[in-house]
Amino acid sequence: SLIFSNNLSLFASGSRSSKTFKPKKNIPEGSHQYELLKHAEATLGSGNLRQAVMLPEGEDLNEWIAVNTVDFFNQINMLYGTITEFCTEASCPVMSAGPRYEYHWADGTNIKKPIKCSAPKYIDYLMTWVQDQLDDETLFPSKIGVPFPKNFMSVAKTILKRLFRVYAHIYHQHFDSVMRLQEEAHLNTSFKHFIFFVQEFNLIDRRELAPLQELIEKLGSKDR
Repeated sequence: SLIFSNNLSLFASGSRSSKTFKPKKNIPEGSHQYELLKHAEATLGSGNLRQAVMLPEGEDLNEWIAVNTVDFFNQINMLYGTITEFCTEASCPVMSAGPRYEYHWADGTNIKKPIKCSAPKYIDYLMTWVQDQLDDETLFPSKIGVPFPKNFMSVAKTILKRLFRVYAHIYHQHFDSVMRLQEEAHLNTSFKHFIFFVQEFNLIDRRELAPLQELIEKLGSKDR
């Protein structure tokens, strides 16, 4: 199905000894954000992804972006969880998306100067960093009426830019494993939803999307 339930904890039994990713705590039932998530799931079910990503009438843009960012984090967490055993220090000594794109990690606080590291290490840093942002109530307020901070949009853009890199790595380096696991429909639907969302609100710079440009054009052309 298109919708990934929010409480899948594939990493619990995964092969990561250092640290298991825990998906973002569930959006609390009964909250407005939960209603928004349900709305998103219902429109996704209709199969029209371009429509599904649009801001629902009368809703707050920041809140819509927040709810969807949490959802994408959970989806990517789960998708990467299915292939972690194939993404190792040996198979992926650098974090790359094909031969032309290599990523070095820096978060601006703990690691200020970008460091070259293996893909599993990079993704561990990245997902832990995203989780820390999502758990920060001053950045992602879960209570109704608590305002979003002025820098919310720039933080959300950074999160989505980094989450894109995990998709790019999976597509370039692990697509054969995805095919063997028969996960490609899941991956493609998740990525297509993600791309339509970031395009709708102009959240990721076109240059950053370059590693998957051909795929993005292909996915987009089917919906014209």
